[in-house]
Amino acid sequence: MTGLHEGRFGPAQFLVENVSLLPKGRVLDVAMGAGRNAIYLARLGFEVEGVDISPEAVNTALELARQAGVIIKAQVADLERAYSIEKGAYDVVICFNYLQRSLISQIKDGLRKGGMVVYETFIVDQEQFGKPKNPDYLLKHNELLDMFRGFRCLRYREGIMEGPVAVASIVACKL
Repeated sequence: MTGLHEGRFGPAQFLVENVSLLPKGRVLDVAMGAGRNAIYLARLGFEVEGVDISPEAVNTALELARQAGVIIKAQVADLERAYSIEKGAYDVVICFNYLQRSLISQIKDGLRKGGMVVYETFIVDQEQFGKPKNPDYLLKHNELLDMFRGFRCLRYREGIMEGPVAVASIVACKL
């Protein structure tokens, strides 16, 4: 997967390209998986917390962080049932390759004023390239932009990227 990601455990390219826009501070990585983005941000001095439904992924993230010489907090939780984002707690919330529309208002509320969201996930055009194919997990065109209306959009892209994969990506600031 060149272009979009730096290998399986490297950070998302969109995050790397836009990290200089982010305020240093407390970060929440939603659906963190094996922690590739969380570890990258921790290496840069951010205070990172992550959450994922998979105990294996969380354990992998904690072990990779230890090997990288950084500390991240990570917890196993079902984002659809038994988890809520602390209001006004974060300077940055990131989410990659995960879509749970019901979580968007919590992501917005979890950010402090001036906080930033970095979000990238698949759009409907992804169906032609493989998974996911379920429309519940695919953004409609311009949907990500609409989700963060009321935020100041600093970066936005949508379409078919190298891979090929079809994604929408945003960096936006809470006003």
